Amino acid sequence: MNINKFITHNRLTIVNFAIVSYFLLLWLVYYFKIDLVLIGVFRELLTIPFLLAQLFFLVFGVIYLVQHKLNVLNLISLLALAICSVITIGSFF
Repeated sequence: MNINKFITHNRLTIVNFAIVSYFLLLWLVYYFKIDLVLIGVFRELLTIPFLLAQLFFLVFGVIYLVQHKLNVLNLISLLALAICSVITIGSFF
């Protein structure tokens, strides 16, 4: 099964922006000190899968960008994901 059949420029861009949006919302919840139980439950359930997806789609996005022609929106989403990855992983140290 070839993964390139399922991933297109649009889908990759949407996934990248969804991951960046999740971590941005997570930061906003922390910044405004919103302490709701339901938000805490979703934060605990989704952070590790989104972190793994962030790394996977960053590597896959670079490979996809090298193999296919340049799409500006895809490049912007990949740069946003790379910046988000640096900030997210950098927050652990």
